[in-house]
Amino acid sequence: MRFVLFTALSLMGSYALLAQKGSKAGIVDFHQTAVTKFIEANGNRYAYRVLGNHAGIPLIFLQHFTGTMDNWDPAVSNGLAQHFKVILFDNRGVSASGGKTPTTIAEMAKDAEDFIKAMGFQKVNILGFSMGGFIAQQIVLDQPQLVNKLILAGTGPKGGDGILNIVKPLTEASKMAPDEQKLYLFYSSSNTSKESGKSALTRIQQRKADRDPEATGESITAQLTAILDWAQPDPNALTQLKTITQPVLIVNGNNDIVVPTINSYILFQNIPNAKLSLYPDSNHGAIFQYHELFVAEATKFFEN
Repeated sequence: MRFVLFTALSLMGSYALLAQKGSKAGIVDFHQTAVTKFIEANGNRYAYRVLGNHAGIPLIFLQHFTGTMDNWDPAVSNGLAQHFKVILFDNRGVSASGGKTPTTIAEMAKDAEDFIKAMGFQKVNILGFSMGGFIAQQIVLDQPQLVNKLILAGTGPKGGDGILNIVKPLTEASKMAPDEQKLYLFYSSSNTSKESGKSALTRIQQRKADRDPEATGESITAQLTAILDWAQPDPNALTQLKTITQPVLIVNGNNDIVVPTINSYILFQNIPNAKLSLYPDSNHGAIFQYHELFVAEATKFFEN
């Protein structure tokens, strides 16, 4: 674990240079202007946005618990859209998409697969964050031919260590104001991390026009049911992970209180072609706190 943390720290210098080059060239703000579109797939209507117009394998973003297209940090979505065609979408029953939110990760993965195929994509890269990481794992197990590479951020394997305890931080957060909830769940207690969180919230809240509706209570309840089902012990889970042959980048904060960081290491130990980056002084939202580092690392991973 110390070696992995040191690796993440040592990468900061080299990746910061890449980030600086990108900022000097100017970042096109796809996130604020991308139009919400809709597509039918297997009888369901999905809301989606396309960021960027790059050729090559598209990059599908799979969102966290309660999240919508507008809960992605534009620093991440815009950063990656400078290099790839990025697809944001609301899965079934979430926000602007129609239908009823499933109560299992397996069903959510099937819906995401339907959406990807309806878009005409024969192969995709995936960024799965938190619950989206659960869905991403299920997709690559269900449809390995559909996935080129994937990033698993702030997530863990089926039946992972401490995932069943997610109710504890969620219950604690429920006592707080909305922004305080996100700072508590996604960032560490240090002033540096909290200030990074506040900056991320400002970016996330910037879009006003055509903003995605918040997830409904019904959808959130279904998602939590699916997460708790995923968290149940599964003696076959790690064996299944060993069958994943795609390159996988696993990213997390060094102290994730939502999906405990040890799960990132368990994924790393059991997926044959995996790399692991742990970011210091960070929590569940490490990819937002260290957005420049993450975008540079993710870009290099998908381009190589």
